[in-house]
Amino acid sequence: MTAIIITTTPAIEGRSIAEYKGVVTGEAILGTNIFRDLFAGIRDIVGGRSASYEEVLRNARETAFRELEDQARHLGANAVVGVDIDYENISTGSSGSMLMVSVSGTAVVVR
Repeated sequence: MTAIIITTTPAIEGRSIAEYKGVVTGEAILGTNIFRDLFAGIRDIVGGRSASYEEVLRNARETAFRELEDQARHLGANAVVGVDIDYENISTGSSGSMLMVSVSGTAVVVR
């Protein structure tokens, strides 16, 4: 399987865009559990990094980028330019929260 070039820039240096295939997106919404929230809160009070949240964030980002790449490949693109990455924390009340990562960009064919 050929790798898709993914970049936040509007162009790829040394390559020309031959065809625009359309906007592609990827989303991932992952739950965080109450125990992880509790321990992350304690860690925030005493300082340090929250490895559990970092892992959830990394997994969500990787899932969103896989979806973006799959959509681009399905359209026949070999690159995605102008990629934007957004993160959002969605509170679900007393049961915890959800983490949403969304990515979007323009699928293109570069030469």
